Amino acid sequence: MYAFESDPYRTELNVAVIRSAEQDGRPYVVLDDTILYPAGGGQPADHGWIGNAVVIDVERTADEIRHFVDGPIGDDSALLRLDWARRFDHMQQHTAQHLITALAADEHGWQTTSFHLGAAVSDVELDAPEVAADALHRLEDRIAEHIRQAHPVASRRVSPETFQTLDVRTRGLPDGHRGDIRLVEIEGVDCNTCGGTHLASTAEIESVVLLGTESMRGGTRLHWVAGERVRRRLHQQERHAAAIRGAFETSDEEVLQVAESKLERLKAAEREIKALRASLAREATVALLASSDAVLDAHFDGADAGFLQLVARQLLNAGDHRAALLTAEGPSGAYFVVCAPPKAGLDLRPAGARVAELLGGRGGGSPEMIQGKAGSLQRRADAKAGLERDLPSAG
Repeated sequence: MYAFESDPYRTELNVAVIRSAEQDGRPYVVLDDTILYPAGGGQPADHGWIGNAVVIDVERTADEIRHFVDGPIGDDSALLRLDWARRFDHMQQHTAQHLITALAADEHGWQTTSFHLGAAVSDVELDAPEVAADALHRLEDRIAEHIRQAHPVASRRVSPETFQTLDVRTRGLPDGHRGDIRLVEIEGVDCNTCGGTHLASTAEIESVVLLGTESMRGGTRLHWVAGERVRRRLHQQERHAAAIRGAFETSDEEVLQVAESKLERLKAAEREIKALRASLAREATVALLASSDAVLDAHFDGADAGFLQLVARQLLNAGDHRAALLTAEGPSGAYFVVCAPPKAGLDLRPAGARVAELLGGRGGGSPEMIQGKAGSLQRRADAKAGLERDLPSAG
């Protein structure tokens, strides 16, 4: 039994290095014992320090536990130290998972099929096709009751023969498992097969908040946070709420109403802007078509690629036979559009590519419209002249 199993609260251990090696270019050491938990069962690996090196990952193989380090340790004997904050967080989340799984199954008939301990939010997958909101609230209330009751949590190992006689919750043993089986028991609530690290009492979970569910693979994924993560999340949400209150200059009680009102006004303004853009595009098209130039040419300060496309489409729909070069420059950069109807007789793709090159950009599109972002518009006169030369009449 490793030290992380016998005493999950231990934070330091004098260890000896049995061997050093590399796996896929990553250096690792094998120790005579360890307080660092290797990734498994939905729980991430512990981190820590050994001698002069940082332990960045821990993995279990069939025969040993490998500690991946960021550099040389320094000596064959060293002090192994645990990143306790990370471990305690994992213990809170994992113990909470056992409580969630037990109560979801016993009181609602929802069996847990998998568990994932995430960096910010954890989740379990339940075999229920859907979970009603009121049932989720009841489950959260029951979890809180069992946290307050401070049930002792303990682990033990039993033989395969004894295991067969016990009422144990399990999702199955790992492939190839041999020997004794480790059980984790929340007194009076649950007994489960598990190799992870856990708290000594449900009281240390502090609190659990069920964040919501999503449907997947015929079941339901339940997201949640426990322990210190609840406080961190509350502080973060309060900071966000304070920022939103400040931005809208209102209270929590009225912020949604104020936001919805401002959003509706914003949508109305966007509709008005869209109508004005369409009107400006029509006027620009009329002005262009009044020109006698062989290649129509216009530049729009403060406009964007979308406005150029509006004008180009209206030119193409107008039935005129001429090609056009349109450019714009605004806060987001410089843009160009080259358009020509089939009766213009212009091979637009190579002609558009030459325009893009002259303007220091790249373009693409259809046989009637090439568009792109320009690096510079300094040579736009050259680009127009090139289009004029490309026209059949110029040949």
